[in-house]
Amino acid sequence: MDTRIQFRVDEETKRLAQLMAESQGRTLSDACRELTVGLAEEQRKTMTHDLWLTEQINAAFDKFDSGKANFMEHNEAKTQMEVRKNKIRNRDKR
Repeated sequence: MDTRIQFRVDEETKRLAQLMAESQGRTLSDACRELTVGLAEEQRKTMTHDLWLTEQINAAFDKFDSGKANFMEHNEAKTQMEVRKNKIRNRDKR
């Protein structure tokens, strides 16, 4: 079911927005609808990412709580990350 969104702007803002929309071959309603759909899609992406991140954090804590987590020294972690970064940087140079 579609819903209606209403908001108020001054006449000059509405007039200028209509001119811009018309110059692009669309109505002001079309432009507002596209903006609203785009905002909703960005929110969906944010919510999906937040859910994924929460799952990753919970999995890490579960691993820690079960005693299956592996720890390493800071310098070793830095070295491993540099190796990974170099592989990514050099993957197209082959």
